[in-house]
Amino acid sequence: MYVCSCFGVTEAQVKKHAEGGACTPRQIASACKAGTDCGSCVRRIQAILGRGACPTREPADRLPALDEAA
Repeated sequence: MYVCSCFGVTEAQVKKHAEGGACTPRQIASACKAGTDCGSCVRRIQAILGRGACPTREPADRLPALDEAA
């Protein structure tokens, strides 16, 4: 399914870029131009990214303290 009609970017392509580390709409735009023309797909991209397309990160309070990590 197309996410960005302006540049022909599919949902699968957005997910692939997200797996590669692009975890914000701006980073997706840098990777494939989606969201840079008319902008109507930005909310759809946000929804895809919010559904777990990006790797989860540990909350800051669960990361080891700097002195513990060394």
